[in-house]
Amino acid sequence: MASEKPIWYIGGLHFECGQCGKCCSGPDEGYIWVTKDEIRLIADYLKISDDELAQKYLLRVGPRVTIIERRPVNDCIFLEVLNGRKTCKIYPVRPNQCRTWPFWNSNLHNSNAWNRAAEKCAGINRGQCHSVEQIEQKKEQKQWW
Repeated sequence: MASEKPIWYIGGLHFECGQCGKCCSGPDEGYIWVTKDEIRLIADYLKISDDELAQKYLLRVGPRVTIIERRPVNDCIFLEVLNGRKTCKIYPVRPNQCRTWPFWNSNLHNSNAWNRAAEKCAGINRGQCHSVEQIEQKKEQKQWW
């Protein structure tokens, strides 16, 4: 029986969101996946229909749906600048993918991946220490509402 690779962050990881918007910004292109339930919540929050939300802000990619990015900068369409500061227009109903940052498998693969993510995100390696249990729970989270 093969043993599992030990969790390198067994002592926890520090992270505190400064709401700088860098995780929502280009220049890299990506996907911001949303579920049917999240689409409904976002549409309700914006006081528009699901169809209007889909038409203005969403893109189907195979069987999944993503929030579109503003070209050519590749920022999330819901990232806006208010009073000189980037902010999320839908922050209270932001998708699970956004809520679980930076505790994604790609960032938790090893300490090098975590520190590469920290090059873009000033909240990584700062602030509150999240226990391994909290990180695993966040990593596996599928539904926040």
